[in-house]
Amino acid sequence: MNSRMIMHTAALAAAGLLIVAAVRAQSPAVAGSAAPGKVGVINIRSAIGSTAEGKQAQAELQSQFAPRQTEIENMNKQINDLRQRLAACEGKCSQDEIARLTTQGQRMTQQFDRKNNELQEDSNAALGEVIDRIGRKMVDVLDRYARENGYNIVLDSSAQNTPILYASTQIDVTQEIVRLYDSAYPVKGGAPAQQKPPAAKPAAPTTTPTKP
Repeated sequence: MNSRMIMHTAALAAAGLLIVAAVRAQSPAVAGSAAPGKVGVINIRSAIGSTAEGKQAQAELQSQFAPRQTEIENMNKQINDLRQRLAACEGKCSQDEIARLTTQGQRMTQQFDRKNNELQEDSNAALGEVIDRIGRKMVDVLDRYARENGYNIVLDSSAQNTPILYASTQIDVTQEIVRLYDSAYPVKGGAPAQQKPPAAKPAAPTTTPTKP
């Protein structure tokens, strides 16, 4: 599992959180007031992964899933090696040997697919818990920041359902929210992040075995 995967998942999982933050940030306006408020932009994908807690969680998940990721990669190598053996066997081996290697390859491929799917499901579940934990606290930090600084709305530039064609860097509050989050929720060096996520399986390998 790598940080790219975590950040991609963060963008999808946290999109709804910023909608809540935007609505809540508007509430302090005095009834009947026509004074315009400020508009801000945050990249929630970057913000979650840039916090000290987010970085710590990424390292923990990568370490947690490493053994299963290695197992998947080894299986992928074995399947590709078997494919090469079958190719080399063409015109040289008996039909029984070819049938044996083919059956072995099919069995290994089925195991690979099953373990790969389980790994993807578990890793997504673990990532979801981490993102939910950090995202909900980040919304609180953003809500306080928006109220105190006169923002009417803060949009998530990383959300697919919030198309932003242009945003000035002057209204980007990402780094400020990360700073405030780290100040509000500091992590101890080397200590596990709050509420260790349940055992999950590693992210799917980037390569796909060639079925014999």
